[in-house]
Amino acid sequence: MLLSIGRKRYQPESERDSIHNYYEQMVIDQLLRSHKRAVEDGEFLADAACVALNRLPSRYVRHDVDMSFFLTPDEIEDMVNSVVKAVNDAVEYVESREENNSEDV
Repeated sequence: MLLSIGRKRYQPESERDSIHNYYEQMVIDQLLRSHKRAVEDGEFLADAACVALNRLPSRYVRHDVDMSFFLTPDEIEDMVNSVVKAVNDAVEYVESREENNSEDV
């Protein structure tokens, strides 16, 4: 995922294409679970996900099981709570920016 950006279309995928931020799927799942608008509006989903991910630490892995295998239940709970907060803050931020932009028109 991460390193496939510079890959040409005709180049086959490799092991490096499996590198990703562990939080990506957690953030998207939380957005889809908790905010109906994220399900209906892809632009909103992308904007809110980017804002939320920028508020979380980077945790790059090749396989999600690698991360979850080495975490304690308390660490997993902390990560989930951090994702919930980051997503809620991101949604609030994106919506406030939209409101400010609509007032300028």
